[in-house]
This record gives sequence, structure tokens and C-alpha cells, in this order.
Amino acid sequence: RSKYYYLYLGGTKLSKYKVGMVSLGCDKNRVDSELILGAINKHYEITNDAKEADIIIVNTCGFIESAKQESIDTILEMAEYKNKYNCKMLIATGCLTQRYGDELLELIPEIDILMGVNDYMKLHRLILDFIKEHKRISSASYTDEGVNEGIRLLTTKQHTAYVRIAEGCNNFCTYCIIPKIRGKFRSRLEKNILDEVKLLVDNGVKEIILIAQDLTDYGVDIYGKRMLHDLVRKISLIEGVQWIRLLYCYPEEITDELIEEIANNDKVVKYLDLPIQHISSSVLKQMGRRTNKENIISKIETLRNKVPNIALRTSLIVGFPNESEHDFNELATFLIDYKLENVGVFSYSQEEDTPAAKMDGQIEEEIKIERKNKLMSIQRDVVKEQIKLKIGNIYDTIIDSNNGEYFIGRSYEMAPEIDGLIYIKKHKGINIGDIIKVKITDVMEYDLIGEIFDEFSK
Repeated sequence: RSKYYYLYLGGTKLSKYKVGMVSLGCDKNRVDSELILGAINKHYEITNDAKEADIIIVNTCGFIESAKQESIDTILEMAEYKNKYNCKMLIATGCLTQRYGDELLELIPEIDILMGVNDYMKLHRLILDFIKEHKRISSASYTDEGVNEGIRLLTTKQHTAYVRIAEGCNNFCTYCIIPKIRGKFRSRLEKNILDEVKLLVDNGVKEIILIAQDLTDYGVDIYGKRMLHDLVRKISLIEGVQWIRLLYCYPEEITDELIEEIANNDKVVKYLDLPIQHISSSVLKQMGRRTNKENIISKIETLRNKVPNIALRTSLIVGFPNESEHDFNELATFLIDYKLENVGVFSYSQEEDTPAAKMDGQIEEEIKIERKNKLMSIQRDVVKEQIKLKIGNIYDTIIDSNNGEYFIGRSYEMAPEIDGLIYIKKHKGINIGDIIKVKITDVMEYDLIGEIFDEFSK
């Protein structure tokens, strides 16, 4: 139902305000955007058409250079809506604004309100202050205490939701600015997480995707030990939860208890995101990672032995300072030998205020691009080899959408928006959000084609 907010200032009734949002960056940023929308939903009408919006919010990413540029370009694009369409107020928030604060406000005079990552619950008041005073507002406070919590307005499919179980990071990798933006690692209270999951399930969510900068650290700060396995088990006991997916587990901190929970809990999909970043022990040491090649390989082998058919995703960085040809070839050989199901490859970004930015041995951009392209080519070959083996396999598949010709879904091997898809021949009785059994009949480059195998799975 539409929400309208009528502003009364000095006895004058202003017209109803519509709010539109553009959210950039990672899934953790998406949760922030949902919290923002949830906090203002009772005051304003939310629109997904920025051309209609009186107020436009851009939730930025400030992690690497390409993300920063995308954020700035998006703010400038939305600023044009002040001239072309209805926009009367432009708000910028997120990691970029937290990182650069007033510098960004000065750079882009079209920004009316600038917020950091800890000020979401203040937004309604800041809007009122801007309307009343007609003065630009900068509110980019910093704290590494507590976690943003509250009612969320989901932007995902109704049957899927991300649940952030912690904020911040204690890893301090030498290339990463996140701890300076988001603060130290803070776990959410277990009760708050479980209450949120119950609320989501009551509203139709079936797939719970747990996220944090590092899931494996959950509980250390408030319970004195790693408690992710225990939290996952308790979430699985909530009636209505059907799939639990884990994103961003640092391999060196994956405990035997967590592996056992993944292996033996039917509600935990056999999928894990391990952001290893590199395989060369020399490069890992310079990155500030608390692991080495032998430990990473040992963890992958343990996971594959204890959790048959587990799908592993990782992200890799090429062109890190002092990465030699030998280091890179080690990484390329690792991809060929271990055949991870999903791999994202990124060129190293020299971020100011990080130790790696000051290191000698910075790699030329041309070499970074060449190495990135080579790894992506290797991974394409790996996927081509693996995907053909899926023909004839039967997967529980969650239905995300319908394009008119096919239903489009995902198996346990596929996280939303980053992995492949399954296209299923249309069939009566299928609804969005259903989990059904699908037999794979053909393959495309990264996606699968299938047909209903039998009755709906439970």
C-alpha cells in the first residue's frame, strides 16, 4: 500500500513526497538500503522509478576505484533529475560518503544531504531539517559500536532475503579500506538475528542468505568463541526456513563444527563463498592474510571430502604489489587443478590509506589486465568442462522469475545475481518462490536448461 507523507511547516501544507533509491555495491550495502527504506516507509511513498521521485537517495560503494567512479557517476546522473524530472532533494550515503565526507559534498554541490554508514535512522529528521533550513547537511558520523538494525523493506525477490549477522571487520588486509569505513567487527545478538529471520519467514521468505564481512568471526566479540555453526543450526529450526546460504567465510577460520553443520544440516545448501584472494603464500603474506597456500588447499580438500558436491565460490586479486610471474602462474595452475565452481577475478586497486598502496613494486595496469584476462579465460574453460557434466542431474531449484517463455530458477550451486541460472520449460502449477525438482537437459555458456522432474519438493 502506498505511503504518503504530508509536510506541515509554518502552517503550509506541502505536496506528498515520493522517495526513490539507487543502491550500489555489495549485498551488505543492499541490507543498508533496505534498512533505510524500512525506516522511512511510514513517512513517504517509495517508488522504483527515479523519474517520479521527489527525493533520490544514492547508497554508494567506496571499496575500489571502479566502484568509487560508478558511485560518483551515479550521483551526477541523479543530480540531472533535478533539471529533467521531479527531484527536489538528492541524498548520498554509504561507504563513499563515509570515506570522503565533506570532500565529496564540496566536489558535488548538487548533493543536499550527505550521510555516513551509521546515520540511517536519522534520515527522516535530516530531511525535515533540510526542508526547514534550506541548507545542505553533512552527517557522516563514525562509530565502531553497534550495528544498524530495524525493520527492512526488502528489495530482493519475496522468497529470498539477506540477513547480516555482523558489521565491520577485524582482518585488516593490507589492500582493504573496509575496517576504516565500517569499523571493528561487531556481531549482532543471536536473539535479534533469530527474530529477524522469523519475521522474514512469516512474510514469505524461504531462502536466508547470511552475510557479513567475515561470517566465520561471528560470536567472538560477544560470546568469546566462534558461534556461526550454532547460529546456523538455530536458524534451521525456524519453521518455514527451507534454504540457508553462507557467503564470505574466510577459509582459515572455518571450524570443524561449521563443516559438520554444513554437511549434516539438510537446510544448509552445500555452497560456500571463500574469498581467498590469492594462492601464493608470498602474496598472501603481503596481503596480510592469516593463511598460506597449504592451509587453503587443505581446507578445500576437507570441505570436498566432508561435504560431497559442495559448490565453492571465490574472489581473486591479480596484480598485487610484487606479484611475480611465478606467483601468478601458481594462481593460474591452482585454478586449473582445483576447478572451483565460481570465480570472480579483480585487478588490484591501489587504495589510499591502505598499507598496500605504499608498497614498492606496484604492477603496471596493462599487466594487471593481461593477468585478469588470462585467469578469466582459464575459468571459462573450467566452467565449460564442468557444466556439461550437469546434463541429466536433478536439482532442487528455487523459482525466481518468469520471462514469458521460461521459468528462471537457481539450484543450491547458484547464489542470486552472481552465479548461473536454470531455465525451465513452462509448466502449469509452478509459482514464483516454489522449490521444485528440475532435471537438466541442456546447457548454455554459464546457464542450464531443464524440465520438471517430478512433484514439488518439500
